Amino acid sequence: MASKPRTLIMSICAALAGHALLLQVLPASGLAVAKPAAPAAISMQTRSLQLPDPPAPTPVAQAPEPAKARPVIQPRPAPKPKPPPAEPAEPTPTIRPVELKAPAPDVLDTQPPALQEPEEPAVLESQSEPVVTAQATQPPPPQAPAEAGPEQDQAAVAGEASTEQESTQPVLVQFPDGRPWPQDKRLPVQFPDPALLSFTVTGQAKGFNYSASAQLLWQPGNGRYLARQEIKAFLLGSRSQTSEGLLTRQGLAPTRFADKGRREQAAHFEFEQGRVRFSANTPDASIAAGAQDRLSVFLQLAALMAAAPQDYPAGTQISFTTVSAKSASRWAFKVGGLELLNLPMDNLQALRLDKLPGEKNDQKASLWLAPSLQYLPARIRLEQSNGDWVDLQLQDHEQP
Repeated sequence: MASKPRTLIMSICAALAGHALLLQVLPASGLAVAKPAAPAAISMQTRSLQLPDPPAPTPVAQAPEPAKARPVIQPRPAPKPKPPPAEPAEPTPTIRPVELKAPAPDVLDTQPPALQEPEEPAVLESQSEPVVTAQATQPPPPQAPAEAGPEQDQAAVAGEASTEQESTQPVLVQFPDGRPWPQDKRLPVQFPDPALLSFTVTGQAKGFNYSASAQLLWQPGNGRYLARQEIKAFLLGSRSQTSEGLLTRQGLAPTRFADKGRREQAAHFEFEQGRVRFSANTPDASIAAGAQDRLSVFLQLAALMAAAPQDYPAGTQISFTTVSAKSASRWAFKVGGLELLNLPMDNLQALRLDKLPGEKNDQKASLWLAPSLQYLPARIRLEQSNGDWVDLQLQDHEQP
């Protein structure tokens, strides 16, 4: 029984061996191995598909914007009533610089006023020349202060009467020893030649220091004269004073005086009627022969000194009725001595005259007349009671 499986195994091995031998002996070409057929080409076609447009989005309703709150308009306060304009200050003997409201002088036209032709005098043209007499100066006695009540009114009336009486006095000359000018002797005058004087100006107004320029024009001829002084300050404008009138044996006889800053005010002299009229609607003032205005008074002093300087020793007092654009008052000058002035033009000898204090709050004035310039002003200094001052110093002298 055991030999049968062994015989079976032996037979299988022999069959396998014979089969292997047969594979080795057969040529390689004898056995053609069929190649697998190439796969059929696959044709592919593409188509583009166009999708339909998407539907438009449904608009979303926006919430309305909240209404803007209207600004509450506050009622505008009623404008405060403007205070009435202050009455312009009384002009000075020469042209004051503009009163700065910070400044300045009564400011002032930005363009200098043009020279106007002198008006024909209404009275003096057909009348004889005014006669000037010299008398001793009698200072008024001091008055006791008035008490309240009716006595105050009486004192006021008395003061007005005193001022009226003073303004009707003629030119008065008093020597240092108290003697008056002889009544039978006429005051000689000699008028300077035509001239145009230029000045440098320094000053102070309400604590504000300023610099300016000024000119004084003096034009005599054919029995008449024209004098004009103008001061100009940067940013403040200009101010001018003009005096015109007649040349007489007694000196200058003004017919019209004008003071122009923002507006012009004028005084008109009527010597025959013994009065002066004002354009500022102020009452007329009484005057006498020899009265001057606030510009001609300096030129009248120059004419007196040029004619006979030896007749006015130091300490002599000369007083005039002096008219502004609104009123008339007495101005008295005291003759001093010669002083050497260091001026922008040159060093000059000049005769000093000082205006004596008059009424309360009256301005001070000093005047220097140069003999080498026929006693025309070489320097003028004015000072107000509130401390404001202006100083004019000669820079140039030429023929107009």
